Amino acid sequence: MAGDALASRIPAVLRAALVPHWEFAADGSRIQIQHPLRGTSYSPPRRPPSWRELLDGLQHGFAGNGAPRDACLPLRWGRETELTISAVQALDPLLKEGKPHTYRSGFLPQPVVRFTGQRDARGFLAEGFLTSFVNVSRVQPIKDLDEYGAILDGWLTVLSRLGFHARHLSIYGTLIPWRRKEVEGLTLRFRHLDLTLGDIVLLWNTDHPDRLAVDLGTGLERLAWARTRKHWYDLVYGRFAQSAPPTTLDAIRTATLLLGHGITPAARGAGGITRRVMGAIAPDAARLGVSAMVREAFAYWTLFGELRVPWPAVACLIEEEALR
Repeated sequence: MAGDALASRIPAVLRAALVPHWEFAADGSRIQIQHPLRGTSYSPPRRPPSWRELLDGLQHGFAGNGAPRDACLPLRWGRETELTISAVQALDPLLKEGKPHTYRSGFLPQPVVRFTGQRDARGFLAEGFLTSFVNVSRVQPIKDLDEYGAILDGWLTVLSRLGFHARHLSIYGTLIPWRRKEVEGLTLRFRHLDLTLGDIVLLWNTDHPDRLAVDLGTGLERLAWARTRKHWYDLVYGRFAQSAPPTTLDAIRTATLLLGHGITPAARGAGGITRRVMGAIAPDAARLGVSAMVREAFAYWTLFGELRVPWPAVACLIEEEALR
């Protein structure tokens, strides 16, 4: 009942936060929010922002909207999942245990590892998906639904400062609460033109529905893809995009993150995930060495936090495992 009551209030909350700049359309439980001037053409930037520039823009934008950057969660999670798979795990004490605190709150550019990405007919990850990526999130407890509306409005402001015009953005979803064990929620997604970027999720503990939180998330790589409209592989792998099969490139990138955090190959647990990832590296690619790509991936991952293992050691471990 609490979920239905919250859902019924969402349209009014969002109208109060976003009107008069947006148009609302409702069809039963479905809602869609669009700009009145939608449909105009889009021109990517002449000089795409670097990863550092994009991250700094997000950090400054979120801080200006009351969500300063917090430290990332550890990559080795070891609770319900071996690895961190989403920044929303920072809200576990509040949402899963009903406790009045969280592990983190605010803006988290969280590196994560997932095996759920969509794949094409060849078995390669489809464009827009990676095994490891940065989950750009705003995660925080809220006291009332007005904060939820303000967070969405603030996110649209952040996107505007990054060069995304409101007329190319839209928000859509179904106002039907879902439940997963002790957590319930409502999910709305946002997209740029025809590309879904991420979602904003209203969450609460089933036994304590007054303990609310918001998880607003996208992927840093997907955000850059939408902004630049570059070819996906060129965007993610740069000069290495044509040097090896996508599966190998994805595995080297992910192995660099795992090994850099000290998660070495093992028979099970988090180390078993590292071994699984490294098993996707083509031996032919490793025979000539992987140090150049490891250096580049290492530099990328260190934008979000210090890695414990230096890149030369990471490269050696990848080569040894791939040729084992």
